Amino acid sequence: MTNRIVKELTRDKLLELIDIYSKNWLAMDGVWFQSIERKFGMDEAIEHDKNAWRIFTVVEANRLKKFLSLPEQAGIEGLKQALSLRMYANINKDEIKIKDNVLIYRTLDCRAQNARKRKGMEFHPCKSVGVIEYTCFAKTIDNRFECEAISCYPDVTDETCNCSWKFTLLDN
Repeated sequence: MTNRIVKELTRDKLLELIDIYSKNWLAMDGVWFQSIERKFGMDEAIEHDKNAWRIFTVVEANRLKKFLSLPEQAGIEGLKQALSLRMYANINKDEIKIKDNVLIYRTLDCRAQNARKRKGMEFHPCKSVGVIEYTCFAKTIDNRFECEAISCYPDVTDETCNCSWKFTLLDN
């Protein structure tokens, strides 16, 4: 069911609204995380973040899979399409490279880390959360994927991006 006002918006206004929705979603994600971080510390916040992403990323992947009419095992192209339409893909600058059965996904400019930097906060140590997030997302798109972090805070090995992930499609 779509709101009557949304139905009447022009294409340009709809695109602007998608941008607003994406920023609002990320702000909410950051606000709840920082609330737990302030009260209970980073370790506790990370634990709750992992739990939330373990569930949310599967919901997001399933909705995108349905929207894109992807088959059960959507392969490399299906993962590429789905990653390109994630909530934060609209507000982060990223790139996707494919070679054979491997997809490399790099976030070149991360709005969440930029916000923490602007606020004088320590970067979010997102690698442990990202492993859960990206693995669950990819396996929902196609259960043959393996996922590994190439570079992600606090284990940064590539200074040219905020994070980098490798998805390998196995033949099983």
